[in-house]
Amino acid sequence: MIPIVETAFRIQTFLEARNWRFCFIGGVALQIWGEPRLTNDVDLTLLTGFGDEEIYVQTLIEEFAPRIENAREFALKNRVLLLKTEDGIGIDISLAALPFEEEVIERASFQNYLPDISLKICSPEDLIVLKAFADRTRDWADIETIVIKQKKLEWNYIYAQLTPLIELKEAPEILRKLEKLKNNL
Repeated sequence: MIPIVETAFRIQTFLEARNWRFCFIGGVALQIWGEPRLTNDVDLTLLTGFGDEEIYVQTLIEEFAPRIENAREFALKNRVLLLKTEDGIGIDISLAALPFEEEVIERASFQNYLPDISLKICSPEDLIVLKAFADRTRDWADIETIVIKQKKLEWNYIYAQLTPLIELKEAPEILRKLEKLKNNL
């Protein structure tokens, strides 16, 4: 896990030097809020807004190697920039623009990982929303560990953020899954 944390810190330093708004999500955040598990990449969300993505993408590609061919075009189309370090550690950067994504970044806090490394990570509630929206089997297992470890969660906030997202996705079963998981723990 140390190479992942060091990679995240390098990315954080790069982003902070440019005063870009961001936070870590995914496995890095799960290390603090849930049950740590092996992860081989760094996931983060970067507030680019709509229309300025190309500036961010180009700057990042100049610093970190693209992980796929046509990474720039892929990022501009899919709003996810796939990069890697010299060591081959994956970096997945979500290009944020929605009000919810901006709020995730605003609610983020610095958490200690190593004696000299603190990383800006999303809140446990926002991690639950992101993972529930993704709706993958691994994400539901992660959500369960977050709910178990974090005894006091802002459930009203979680439902308020998740509901419009799943309405857009047309996946009302996600709320039922979350409610069932919450009630069974």
